[in-house]
Amino acid sequence: MAEVILKNITKSFAGHRALDELSMIVPDGSFVVLLGPTGAGKTTTLRMVSGLDNPDVGEIMIGGRSMRGLTPAQRNVAMVFQQYSLYPHLSVRQNLEFPLKSPLLKTPQRIIDEKVNTVAEILQISHKLDNKATALSGGEMQRVSIGRALVRNPQIYLMDEPLSSLDAKLRADLRIELKSIQAKSGATLLYVTHDQVEAMTMATHVGVLHEGRLAQFGSPREIYEQPVSVYAATRLGQPRINVLPAELFPGAPANAKSIGLRPEHIAQGDGQEATVTRVEHLGDQTRLHLSFKKHNLITVTEAHTALRSGEIVKIQPNKPLYFDAAGMRLV
Repeated sequence: MAEVILKNITKSFAGHRALDELSMIVPDGSFVVLLGPTGAGKTTTLRMVSGLDNPDVGEIMIGGRSMRGLTPAQRNVAMVFQQYSLYPHLSVRQNLEFPLKSPLLKTPQRIIDEKVNTVAEILQISHKLDNKATALSGGEMQRVSIGRALVRNPQIYLMDEPLSSLDAKLRADLRIELKSIQAKSGATLLYVTHDQVEAMTMATHVGVLHEGRLAQFGSPREIYEQPVSVYAATRLGQPRINVLPAELFPGAPANAKSIGLRPEHIAQGDGQEATVTRVEHLGDQTRLHLSFKKHNLITVTEAHTALRSGEIVKIQPNKPLYFDAAGMRLV
């Protein structure tokens, strides 16, 4: 496995700058998740590292070696796309074996069989090994696509929303399995997702991208608790952070224009009045939707609360985050 370094990467498509002097270090053995809205540059970053596209400006290094001029095959990376990209005329077993059948690898058949069977069991597709790829459901095809990367031993795994087509239970199961595989193998993994739960539960590091630039890089907890901006704060957390005018609550710094309150950081029982507009019972917790001085916000309360829509509660900030007029956090 290897460290990946991106230095001042710039890439434009038809006059649109997809990456703008992006610099980032993916530590050796890390699980780095890229977060950001559509168009932030997440998939383009993966394509730069893989060699499917080349930067207009900048340099990429994997394992201390410059990737300038090297093809995807020469870079020894494994990429899983959102699309399945399987060989339809081959069976599941043959699709999984394919990366190991290269004459350059000279992998013994016994080792190939062991790797294929192990990965198939992890991905819950052992009973499908003799099926043609075209006979699978969409979720099964994506599992095969993931498996085809896992059987290899590349310098880095690149994954572009690989779980997005799976049902909720399987997605949750594979989150655990992928993280376990990465942790046990020490693999370096660069992963793109829109799913904040995936980022919080899987990543050792999160890279928040904004218009082709790196807005913040750190552990999921660091970005959740210490975001550098309103933009970074809204990338993690479900439900999203409440961002309100700073003057709604006393005690804000003089140059604060907005206050950020995570749902769990709104204390109840004292403070200013808010009206309950909706109650969401989620089993282990309950979310309260509140109307506060003509602003909507969400907080959490005990799972078995008796509060109902229309009732009045008193709230006050607990561990607030303050931001200036440019949306940057005030420390």
